[in-house]
Amino acid sequence: MKTVYFDNAATTPLDERVLEAMLPFFKNDYGNANSAHHLGQKAKVAVEDAREFVASTIGAEPSEIIFTSGGTESDNAAIKGVIALAGDKDEIISSELEHHAVLHPVEISKMRGFKNLFVKPIQCGTITADSVKEKLSEKTALVSIMHVNNEIGCINHIKEICEICSEHKVPIHTDAVQSLGKIPVNVNDLGVNLMSGSGHKIYGPKGIGIMYVRNGTRWLPWMTGGSQERRRRGGTLNVPGIVGFAKALELAINEMEKNTKHYKTLRSLLLSKLNSDLDIGFSINGNPDTGVSHILNLSFNNSDGQYIDGEMLLLNLDIEGICVSNGSACTSGAVEPSHVLAGIGLDDNLAKSSIRVSFGKDNTEEDVLYFVEKLNAVLNRMFAAV
Repeated sequence: MKTVYFDNAATTPLDERVLEAMLPFFKNDYGNANSAHHLGQKAKVAVEDAREFVASTIGAEPSEIIFTSGGTESDNAAIKGVIALAGDKDEIISSELEHHAVLHPVEISKMRGFKNLFVKPIQCGTITADSVKEKLSEKTALVSIMHVNNEIGCINHIKEICEICSEHKVPIHTDAVQSLGKIPVNVNDLGVNLMSGSGHKIYGPKGIGIMYVRNGTRWLPWMTGGSQERRRRGGTLNVPGIVGFAKALELAINEMEKNTKHYKTLRSLLLSKLNSDLDIGFSINGNPDTGVSHILNLSFNNSDGQYIDGEMLLLNLDIEGICVSNGSACTSGAVEPSHVLAGIGLDDNLAKSSIRVSFGKDNTEEDVLYFVEKLNAVLNRMFAAV
């Protein structure tokens, strides 16, 4: 059976070139990067070379890059580390459209007396600087707004938000997991104090990420127990993962223009075929014209106003060999509709009928045609049974 993988926003396959760069550090150059002997020092050089490269690609200093286990750790560490030193400031500004790796630590902060202030997106799901400005006060400890939304692909106005935050001397964190390697990301152009990134979204290994912390930002490390990462993140360094992350980012930056053009071609073909071939009505959640090119969120209903269950649609497509999702992979199996779709005002029925299609660099136009063919057949069967 043919397999079509359209869930690249959840994870991507490891690029062979990345694996090749990592392999020596699994087998021959296996030293602990904190060991003084020659194997350890060889690993340390590889780590620091990777750190310098990652820093150079995002406009940072090497000393501002901390390697973590992934985006979730980076988000948690950034938020918890800033509010730990917040003093008498007790308000956190975020949005209800954030990844749960941000929403959960923000929610937990209420146990320490913090107030959660959520800004509203405009209709397409984008968070603007004006919406953040309305919430800022002398009590604001931190602003955390993602760069690109992982479910609907909208790009938030981070640079403008940072300008407002800078005027009020408020630190800002952004989750850049869905933007790093997909669109240009430069911490100085954006103006962020803290930023999160992840390797497995850009054809790198799972279990590795970065946290950028601007020099001078008041932030308390949350994982202690060793001198690694200048005592900012204890634990034996994941040398193969770090090397793999840097290689994946290098490839993503070098191939960004080509990949973006490819994603736009696939998206244009998909929308054209949906409009011409699909028997069931569909709507787009978010605005693909102003969002990233690799994410498309769709909802379905027929002319009688009937809806189908997005989870069942996902499972039926999987039987046909098609891999998509109905939101973040971290919330798979949730009974409630997507918090992102609810946050942009979709009613429960429409939100529950949604799927997320996310393209990868290895997808083809033939994949799109196969997807539309099977999607049409599955939707017709499902609506006939409603």
